[in-house]
Amino acid sequence: MVTLNLDEIVRAVEEAKKLAKPRKFKQSVDLVIVLRDVDLKRPENRLNIVVPLPHSIPGKERKVCVIAHGDLAVKAREAGADAVLTRDDVEKMAGNKKAVRKLAQTYDFFIAQRDLLPLIGRIMGPILGPRGKMPEPITPAVDLKAYIERLRRAVRIRVRDQPLVMCRVGTEDMDSRKIAENIVAVFEAIEQKFKIPQNVECAYVKLTMGPAVRMTPWK
Repeated sequence: MVTLNLDEIVRAVEEAKKLAKPRKFKQSVDLVIVLRDVDLKRPENRLNIVVPLPHSIPGKERKVCVIAHGDLAVKAREAGADAVLTRDDVEKMAGNKKAVRKLAQTYDFFIAQRDLLPLIGRIMGPILGPRGKMPEPITPAVDLKAYIERLRRAVRIRVRDQPLVMCRVGTEDMDSRKIAENIVAVFEAIEQKFKIPQNVECAYVKLTMGPAVRMTPWK
């Protein structure tokens, strides 16, 4: 595993903050990684993963929808899920693509009781699948509160048609070192699929409306 240079990442984040002009809204801090020598025509080279960040992004908490029944549905409500759908709720959406699309737009992550996955795949799969939002399976033994909190501070990384990773890693008012630690978490996650630095053409950090600052975060 590559050793990442946290100080270099902090430097790049601080420079990106300095170069960005003040705006009337709170700008996000975005990470851009350009990949190389990755054949995306081969399905095994594509990526769709959820990366929990060590530091949550203020005002950018993800919304989590739980699909479950019985005791697990009760636990999901007690754990503070943003929405809890039952088997009946899913069955009522059969043929109602508009309702499923609204769910897909409203919630960032879906988790579901394992035995409901075939039903969800049939009714919601055509909408959730292309968006990379098919539910992660859970069992009654899972610590739902911890699971939901992990997802709320997570980002989804998708590499499909373009050799590019783009994701939000902070906001301009966050501590630069905390943003850098979030960036490290993303690099460590994508290293499970791609080689670093061999498969990285370049990496940048930028504010929403600011210029990109190039960095070389590995030692």
